[in-house]
Amino acid sequence: MSHPPTPKPPQWAQRLLMGITAPHLREEIQGDLNELFHKRVRRSGYQRARLLYLLDVLLLLHPRLWRRETAPRLNHHHSRFNDVSNLSFFHPIMLRNYVKLAFRNLARHKGYSAITIAGLAVGMAVAMLIGIWIQDEVSANRHHKNYATLYEVKLNQTFDGRRGTQDAIPFPTGEELRSHFPDFKAVAMYQRSDGNRSLIVGNQKFLKRGIFIGEEAVDMFSLTILNGDKNPFKDPYSVVLTDETAQAIFGNQDPIGKIIRLENKADIKVTAVVAKQPKNATLQFDYLLPWQLQERLYEWVKNAKSDWRNNDFGLFVQLKDGVDPGQTNAKIKDVVLTHQANDANIRKLVKPELFLHPMAKWRLYSEFTEGKNTGGFIKYVRLFGVFGLFILVIACINFMNLSTARSEKRAKEVGVRKAVGSGREQLIGQFLSESILITGMALVLALGIVLISLPYFNQLTEKAMVIEFGNPVFWGITLVFTVLTGLLAGSYPALYLSSFNPVRILKGSIHVGKSASLPRKILVVVQFTFSVTLMIGTIIIYQQIQHGKNRPLGFTRQGLISVNSSKDLLDHYEALRAELLATGAVSSICKTNAPPTQWWSSNSGWKWKGATPEDESVIFTTLATGYDYAKTMGIRMKEGRDFSRDFTTDTHGVLLNEAAVKRMGLKHPVGETLRWANREWTVVGVIPDIVIEWSAYRDVAPMTILFGPDWVNFIDVRINPALSPSVAIDKIRPIFDKYNPTYPFDYQFADAEYAKKFRSEELIGNLSAIVCVLAIFISCLGLFGLASFMAEQRVKEIGIRKVLGASVSNVWGLLSKDFFQLVIISCLIASPLAWYVMNQWLESYTYKITIGVDVFVVVLILALLITLLTVSYQAIKAALLNPVKSLKSE
Repeated sequence: MSHPPTPKPPQWAQRLLMGITAPHLREEIQGDLNELFHKRVRRSGYQRARLLYLLDVLLLLHPRLWRRETAPRLNHHHSRFNDVSNLSFFHPIMLRNYVKLAFRNLARHKGYSAITIAGLAVGMAVAMLIGIWIQDEVSANRHHKNYATLYEVKLNQTFDGRRGTQDAIPFPTGEELRSHFPDFKAVAMYQRSDGNRSLIVGNQKFLKRGIFIGEEAVDMFSLTILNGDKNPFKDPYSVVLTDETAQAIFGNQDPIGKIIRLENKADIKVTAVVAKQPKNATLQFDYLLPWQLQERLYEWVKNAKSDWRNNDFGLFVQLKDGVDPGQTNAKIKDVVLTHQANDANIRKLVKPELFLHPMAKWRLYSEFTEGKNTGGFIKYVRLFGVFGLFILVIACINFMNLSTARSEKRAKEVGVRKAVGSGREQLIGQFLSESILITGMALVLALGIVLISLPYFNQLTEKAMVIEFGNPVFWGITLVFTVLTGLLAGSYPALYLSSFNPVRILKGSIHVGKSASLPRKILVVVQFTFSVTLMIGTIIIYQQIQHGKNRPLGFTRQGLISVNSSKDLLDHYEALRAELLATGAVSSICKTNAPPTQWWSSNSGWKWKGATPEDESVIFTTLATGYDYAKTMGIRMKEGRDFSRDFTTDTHGVLLNEAAVKRMGLKHPVGETLRWANREWTVVGVIPDIVIEWSAYRDVAPMTILFGPDWVNFIDVRINPALSPSVAIDKIRPIFDKYNPTYPFDYQFADAEYAKKFRSEELIGNLSAIVCVLAIFISCLGLFGLASFMAEQRVKEIGIRKVLGASVSNVWGLLSKDFFQLVIISCLIASPLAWYVMNQWLESYTYKITIGVDVFVVVLILALLITLLTVSYQAIKAALLNPVKSLKSE
């Protein structure tokens, strides 16, 4: 008959007990705890006994139980230091000893300690800010509970031999996927081009961004319904508001059931209020409208319901759990092609192909080349991850350099400790504990810097990031980050200092300062190589941004505004135009289907003289406008004329840009007849290549500008240059309010809208500049400390030189030349490295600068000037010192 095993206390708790109690107390304490444990097993059960045993062990964490027995008197073969040398590396006595020594060394060398802590604090603060920013980017959309199964349907098509990717798909795609493919749990169409719409409540008018979206989107995106119906889109004439929008419109009133007038076209009822999406979410809105409502409000949407050629809509889908997206891609890829199979050009040339783009890649992997996902904003996330590491390494190098520079002062300490029995492991532990202690102090300062700078950093990056002090994960990461930084910064000094030979040290035959000079020089070169690389990169980024901003646009953006139109404005356009011109504040006005700095439509299928079937797949950017377009935009015609009221045939007229003329191969374009959409169009003029692409660095695409005053939804206004913009706006506002009473007067300046095209580049440029300045600051702190140490170390040499006739400039040159040499070497290493990295970065731009030699020359001069200013203070201070005081001890 077998007996059950005897219950035992937790082994790891027993090991902890052995580690924290003095040897002469262990047996007694362990015996008492074991006896108490077995009594508790019988009385309260095994699990409770284990828990109480652990609590008892934790209660023994008291210094009185750590103290060793008083050592016997010293004899020739025994020393109390022998006991200490046998203690565990992380034993409480040793840790306490390390901390004491660390504090004493910090207090003894206050200047070096301040420089080290300040450098580490700035480096850690920058690394933490960049880490918070990276975390915000990579965590985008993760608040959605269906994050892993949500996708956007995209479409690959080939036009003019190039494979392009778009999120614009035909209206019927959603119903097709829902009805014929069981892989999908939910399908929700949405309107891609939705912008601000007018919401009217009583006498109040609001412009808010809304989205028409399928009813399944509420569950798909796990929208948090704070108030109202859990199924809010049962009624087509309903609206879902965010809590922020509800507060702005209704204040503290309950919005559920309230009526809102939408664009003066329909009354809609508030059925739910949802939490506003985080700033890093892809799906952003002020309110949501049912998908079926737009079919009732807009005729063009109703006509697109069965049109497989109109790619103007978006589609979100959710896969069922366990479904392989790769297999689903294979199933759905030919859905659009199947419904256009009767068109030979579509089948042979365009070859449309659907695929799923996962939510995990929406924010950071949004770029496609030739139909393949090639990255996106992730390149900047990685870049700044490297920047953060650079800054931290630069700060750690400061610590290493200053620690090894002071090694001669600590050499005798190391020799004595080794002579009385300290092992190398204990010395390493001492120096690493000092490093971690300094890093801990730097962490406190770094957290203060982060707290102060985070609001400004949020403003710069247009985010709402916070430090989650109540999150244990944050403190866990911070602890690991601090310890790793301390180990990284202290590793080389610890290994270096602990390697000294005690016999040579105590004989005085070792000069550790000289032996450490080469590693210090290498570290300074590495440090400044990072800093100079950042300087070169920042200047090149700035040059590229300015290159785009100064690009000839082909139109005059200053003094040009656009107003979101409405049916009321279009119905009274001629009267509006007359009154605006009569004010003297407006010199010209026209109607368009897009803002001045953007295009919202593109089409293929154009035919011209000599065109081949393949040419019909060429995509042309398409603008629709009325009279006075070129005059209002400030465009100088290359050939021909603008649309004119003097020519009735202009209702079938078209303007081409130079890129379109070149692509069509037209030698004399004016008067040529083109065919598109079953109509003939006559070319009346040629305009320059105006830059209205989504990126100011892209090549201008071929463009057709049609006379289509009925297709427009924007009004462009050219302000009289003789008046200030504010005065002109005050004059025209009442007229727009008169003819557009249901809309707030909402306008955008073209130059401000154009500036938004540089938002990403300016963000990267600003962040790079900040990181660059801080990297230089940290490097200069290190140089200042090293220069101070060198001046202190060579004070007697300087005194002798001055007695022998050396001038202040001679002494300055003596102390400065080594640093200049190191900085020049750093520039020589950094220049080709920076050129390669930045050249690769510029490859993603079509319109770009050529990196010139002047950048590297300017950076070299700047680096030398910074070094000069940093080192000169200590050098001149040492040179001006009275040699009598320097030599009096001799």
